[in-house]
Amino acid sequence: MPERPVALFAMTAENIPQVFPPEVLTRLRDAVEIDPSTVAEDFSDPGVREALAEAEILVTGWGCPRIDAAVLDAAPKLRAILHAAGSVKGFTTPAIWERGIAVSSAATANAVPVAEYTLAMILLAGKDVLAHRDRMRAARTSPGWGIVPGIGNHGRRVGVVGASRIGRKLIELLRPFDLRVSLTDPYVDETGAAALGVPLLPLDDLLATSEIVTVHAPDTPETHHLIGRRELARMPDGAVLVNTARGALVDHDALIAELSTGRLTAILDVTDPEPLPADSPLWDLPNAYVTPHLAGSQGNEMARLGLAVTEEAERLAAGGRLEHGIPLSALEHTA
Repeated sequence: MPERPVALFAMTAENIPQVFPPEVLTRLRDAVEIDPSTVAEDFSDPGVREALAEAEILVTGWGCPRIDAAVLDAAPKLRAILHAAGSVKGFTTPAIWERGIAVSSAATANAVPVAEYTLAMILLAGKDVLAHRDRMRAARTSPGWGIVPGIGNHGRRVGVVGASRIGRKLIELLRPFDLRVSLTDPYVDETGAAALGVPLLPLDDLLATSEIVTVHAPDTPETHHLIGRRELARMPDGAVLVNTARGALVDHDALIAELSTGRLTAILDVTDPEPLPADSPLWDLPNAYVTPHLAGSQGNEMARLGLAVTEEAERLAAGGRLEHGIPLSALEHTA
């Protein structure tokens, strides 16, 4: 049997049992030689430096320290970084790719719960469930059965901003429903949109024709306040904005001003800043629904991230290629 490659955890130690529960950790240890009691939370720690010198694979996660040239100098055998979370931007440096070290991310696995959350919110918003719940709570009685005009999900128009992993997964999840879904993304052409089964629209047209707009673009300088005062004004009366991407993609001052008129509704799992200050009007606006950044992997969903990394480790150990490798060129346009 071939010798297992040596690996080292580099993340916040308390996350390891969540991301790698016993059955997943056992499978990982079958593929690589890794000690869960040795965790690199600080690359300057003497014990970590000793383990780093032998590591061929870094299994990273939330809380991973920055991996710069000095860290790489201390890890001469390193050939792969497998990230058990989404974005690698916070801890990676170009030196990693310059030295030919492969980088992989579990972002595709993390896209699943975000897309599921968004799907749920779209369907609930289409039925105006959240507002009806609040009205019933205030009245302490049910209005009784009756036809409620203006709600429902048959033929409702949904605009997806960004064909990211999450945006693509959401489009897939929306297919069984009688919704009219469109997409906007500057890096997708008509052929690419057709492959996803949705029409491609300019952002302005998507905003003007969608009853529910859901944001899934990466946080880059180009997307800062992508949805601002002008864009919000283009949305039709009664439209709903859902943001599970990053808070900075939406101009919150403009959003608060628009919500204050009662014209739009917002469902925000991310905010800018995050968390919101205690005096933010978003806490009190009846048409703003804020959740605590929980769309991404939580609870038992975190094991999916560990499983994705374990599968990548198995490929490497067998001499194969990474399935979810990230080239340096992709960082500019990804989260």
